[in-house]
Amino acid sequence: MSAPLLDPHTALVVIDLQRGVVGMPTLPHTSEEVVRNSATLAAAFRAHNLPVVLVRVSFSADGVDAAPGRITDAMPKRLNFPEGWDEMVDELEVAPTDIPITKRQWGAFYGTELDLQLRRRGITEIVLTGISTSIGVESTARAAHEHGYNVVVVEDAVADRDLDSHTHSTTKIFPRIGLVASTEAVLKELESR
Repeated sequence: MSAPLLDPHTALVVIDLQRGVVGMPTLPHTSEEVVRNSATLAAAFRAHNLPVVLVRVSFSADGVDAAPGRITDAMPKRLNFPEGWDEMVDELEVAPTDIPITKRQWGAFYGTELDLQLRRRGITEIVLTGISTSIGVESTARAAHEHGYNVVVVEDAVADRDLDSHTHSTTKIFPRIGLVASTEAVLKELESR
């Protein structure tokens, strides 16, 4: 008999499914598929009274709180994002019980209260969805593993701008720090509780 996919104290953590991110072309799943699967999972987690964490990336208007660094594709210090770019997409049907987290870098742990919110609820495992697989999702998965959480990444609820990056994350990185599963497998296990 195989071990269960989900711990009794599991939270769904949705990465960057906001208006300014989901418009990007993604592979191997479209943004629409990622949003649909994430929304389905969020509804199921809420129905089972399990936490749903909605993570967004946002910055101050002058950009001084964006992550620094000497990289060629760094974001400019002066940010000109359109109004509402950092709002979660409507399809997620944000609920009053959802936990909003705003990050200023790739990962959702550093510089946020994500760890505090999870620990206060006794969470031992996170299920990850979102965009982009090799950046926000992978950074959050790595940090979750380092913080001692069990990790499940929902492969058909994550996507990337680059297929090779997505494949590398889902076949090389995630299996070393947690489990990779499908939306269907997570829903099936939730329903069997």
